[in-house]
Amino acid sequence: MGKTAGLLIIGNEILSGKVQDANSPFFARALRELGVDVRRIAVVPDEVEVIVAELRAFCRAFDFVCTSGGVGPTHDDVTIEAVAHAFGRRVVRDPSLERVLRDFYRTRLTEAHLKMAEVPEGAELVGREDLLFPVIAFRNIYVFPGIPEILRQKFHAIQERFRDTPFHLRKVYVNMDEGDLADSLNVLVREFPALQLGSYPELNAPGYKVKVTLEAKDRGPVEGAVARLQALLPARAIVRIEG
Repeated sequence: MGKTAGLLIIGNEILSGKVQDANSPFFARALRELGVDVRRIAVVPDEVEVIVAELRAFCRAFDFVCTSGGVGPTHDDVTIEAVAHAFGRRVVRDPSLERVLRDFYRTRLTEAHLKMAEVPEGAELVGREDLLFPVIAFRNIYVFPGIPEILRQKFHAIQERFRDTPFHLRKVYVNMDEGDLADSLNVLVREFPALQLGSYPELNAPGYKVKVTLEAKDRGPVEGAVARLQALLPARAIVRIEG
């Protein structure tokens, strides 16, 4: 069993449709490439008790929890408070983060800016070597900002923390309707229980109607399932195989 992750996207702006969430698709792709299976994505408002409930559940269920949003200087930035509250810790000001903020803002520094130096008591700062402002980590929670460009920079700086055994992936493009393909896919599910099987109809794709994805941590089930699918389907049904 490989490593798992839950993603907690925090912000009223996402739920109201004012801002489109770009962070959960990025997290899902990036973690998958590192061999981590994203098991759940939740989008929650800027409300401490709601965030606390999700954090507690996610921390128990998954190896990694990645949050985005709610870490700025304004009234609705409550992620740090929620992480601390979820585990009975105080919110404290980290001296090294305070120095970074003082050096950056200098005479423009305000108390609101210094809110960004707050961390849950006992937190770890990850990525100090590569980041001016490192990622705040507490237990298995990694706190990321909501701004996609900054989030991606921070994630790439610490991504080796998440790396696990990679997934093996093959893609099979089939010129059949999904309903006609279903029985063959059910055979693969029964015969290869370790396989993660996906079936994705394409309405306007040139030359094929369904893309089938076959994934597993071990190469054996993937290759076996591809061969079995080739044997099950009519001649010329498979347009191409990738991966």
